[in-house]
Amino acid sequence: MSSASPPVAVSKPALWIGRTLSAVVVLFLVFSSVMSFLQPAMAAEAFVHLGIPPSLGIPISVLLLVCALLYVIPQTSVLGAILFTGYFGGALMTHLRAGDPLSRALFPTYVAAIAWLGLYLREPRLRVLIPFRS
Repeated sequence: MSSASPPVAVSKPALWIGRTLSAVVVLFLVFSSVMSFLQPAMAAEAFVHLGIPPSLGIPISVLLLVCALLYVIPQTSVLGAILFTGYFGGALMTHLRAGDPLSRALFPTYVAAIAWLGLYLREPRLRVLIPFRS
């Protein structure tokens, strides 16, 4: 006898909303990664403000792109979301340490929440792990 729960069906609207939210997060992170890699004046100033050496721009870019890639591959999407959560937690603490206002410091938390919501709406395995009851 199997103890596995039956798969949870995902409605088409939930699937497309989840894909859209996930795409927004991925596009934002790819844009952020490109800015960290290219380091235009605005990005370089942000690095200095946050106390991050500009030489870390490329490693941060690679990290973000790897996380984004893992997030968009269905078999590794949960791992990608977990890694995003760690990255965004570090970003939150970096903003708080730099003395940014709470509204700016919480932005990574909002992006992480949108990433998880998008994944929850499109991933039936996650719905089995976190069942919301009506």
